[in-house]
Amino acid sequence: MSPEPDPRRQLREDLRRRRRTLPAAERAAAAERVARHLLALPCAPRTGHVAGYWASDGEIDLEPWRQRLPAGCSYCLPVLGKGFRLHFAPWRPGDAVVENRFGIPEPDVPASALLPAEAMTLMVLPVVGFGPQGQRLGMGGGWYDRNLAFRRDRPAPPWLVGAAFELQRLDTLRAEPWDVPLDAACTEAASHDFHSRHRPPSSETTPAE
Repeated sequence: MSPEPDPRRQLREDLRRRRRTLPAAERAAAAERVARHLLALPCAPRTGHVAGYWASDGEIDLEPWRQRLPAGCSYCLPVLGKGFRLHFAPWRPGDAVVENRFGIPEPDVPASALLPAEAMTLMVLPVVGFGPQGQRLGMGGGWYDRNLAFRRDRPAPPWLVGAAFELQRLDTLRAEPWDVPLDAACTEAASHDFHSRHRPPSSETTPAE
């Protein structure tokens, strides 16, 4: 008898296929709209380190957002380390990059230039799908959940914001015990606020509805 199919794996494959098949013009327009939503978030910083990602496998492109960041923000990309350790390093176009184990470019910098996730003010995370309470469906490797586990016990920063196409928004998504929820998600259609749904009230500014 063949094993039962993994529903999360099947969901990942379906969502990845759907985003890869979007027409180029539609993808570019969506990236511009997502950039505007990200910049309009109340938690969008004016200064400090902000983390993005190098888009691959049909992920939404963050370049329009990076180009519009305030001058006081330092844009960083993830750097994979041993033992699922995830660091970040400042990067600008023209800086040296090297492909990581998954074939994704990352800054080619010495260890002394690497920063921990705790040093970020805002992190824009890639998502395969996201749920109505900020559940994030990633690629399944657990890189972000492992390195952002500290966010379960302390408030932001860093703010955690997913960037995705609206087709990746799910009506339901089961959260796993190790999942770290998003504070918000931005798609081409809207900004989705989750902070107020899974955090106790505070005097801090929260992402917009």
